[in-house]
Amino acid sequence: MGAHRHGAPAKQLAREAGLPLPTAYHLLRTLAHEGYLRRENGVFLLGAAAENLTAAPGVRNRSLVTDSLAQWRDAFGVPVYCAVYREGEIELIAVADAPDAPAVDEWASFRETGHAHAIGQCLLGQLDEAGREDHLDRHPVRPLTRYSVRDRATLLERLRTLRRDEPVIERQEYTLGTVCAAIPITAGATIASMAISVPLEREERLLPAVEQLRGEVASLLRSFVFSISI
Repeated sequence: MGAHRHGAPAKQLAREAGLPLPTAYHLLRTLAHEGYLRRENGVFLLGAAAENLTAAPGVRNRSLVTDSLAQWRDAFGVPVYCAVYREGEIELIAVADAPDAPAVDEWASFRETGHAHAIGQCLLGQLDEAGREDHLDRHPVRPLTRYSVRDRATLLERLRTLRRDEPVIERQEYTLGTVCAAIPITAGATIASMAISVPLEREERLLPAVEQLRGEVASLLRSFVFSISI
């Protein structure tokens, strides 16, 4: 079907596929019923489900991530973030927030200030020593607020002590008045993280919300529904 942008009749498709016409008709009806094809004016064309299958993997996966983040934002009442570490850089791939639960303003590049926010610390914590050193050579530690980590040695020591079964907590290190928590995500070879943020005056919501998030993510990963490998 992909070779026929404007559609093709069943007889032509059967001939090109080398199938008996009754078999082709049966397959075409099944595919149309499932939404992979549609029939218009006597010809079959690709349907919406097929267009989703032929989309770039990154587009499909980002859509899954965005939909999941939006559901968790609504369920937990906090902004939810997803980021990956790819080709030596921190990349924020999706954010779900709302007027009553706004995301942190990226006033300083997340990519360059991974040492100062929970997402970055969580991603850097999943790298080996050489990977961390390389990243910090390119993006040196610099305090952003009076609560930020002050130097490279202090950051590296913090990263070495991170436990994989605990969230990474950051309090006002990136933005004054905001606290964040991030969890590592295991998706094949992908180094990834998901996080939430809350205003300082609502800090009591941080840990319960991130524990809820961790439970939801674990459930989806186990069922192979959720993927952030791009």
